[in-house]
Amino acid sequence: MRALQRQLWGAVLAASLCVSACAPTPENTQDAGPDDAGTQPTDDLCLGPQDAGTEEPDPYADRVVAFTAGESAGFGQQDCPGIVLGPPYGAGDGAGSLDVLSLGREGVIVLELTDIGVVDGEGVDLLVFENPFSGFTERGEVSVSEDGTTWRKFPCAATDAEAGYPGCAGVQPVFANPEAGISATEPAVAGGDGFDLGALGVARARFVRIRDTGTNTYGFGAGGFDLDAVAVVNGAPLPWSSP
Repeated sequence: MRALQRQLWGAVLAASLCVSACAPTPENTQDAGPDDAGTQPTDDLCLGPQDAGTEEPDPYADRVVAFTAGESAGFGQQDCPGIVLGPPYGAGDGAGSLDVLSLGREGVIVLELTDIGVVDGEGVDLLVFENPFSGFTERGEVSVSEDGTTWRKFPCAATDAEAGYPGCAGVQPVFANPEAGISATEPAVAGGDGFDLGALGVARARFVRIRDTGTNTYGFGAGGFDLDAVAVVNGAPLPWSSP
């Protein structure tokens, strides 16, 4: 069944590539301070029952705070919010997983960690999983926040294909999958795209925001960045004591 789903998904993406144009936008830069992410219209389909905290703490997103769907979004919304909570279900470098939510053109999603937060440690602190496969990527811009109001953004070179889109999510294939016994918190085997809080001078974060860059392919209700999951690599239990 999963093999058939992957074939269908590949066909949709191939068709999308044939009919969609990629409109480049200026390279992203870091930002600090409040922004309007919390004031945008929210798609209520992704704000259903959240992780109630009845299970053991895990290193994955626990709650969808906000979702602003962009043009050509739609895929995966029927399974919100659970489809972006919990571990990723990667399909490797030969196919794109269907366990995803399509953000659409410049769509934005904000996730909250309620039991284990991200802290700056050695190397990669956070992994973001999309569903890229060989020859096909859809980039997303990642920001983090401790309070959900003040954000720091990782620079994302969304149009620099030659350099491999440095700083963006949605570039590396995803291998992590609980059904295959591959951990989502070990960067050496998990795949996905890694982010180091230290690169931003950030000590810890409880919120993760992902924004479609507007430079991807769009159409068929499955356009733009396709979020599978986020995973904490270096973390600490919540709530935190005051700094």
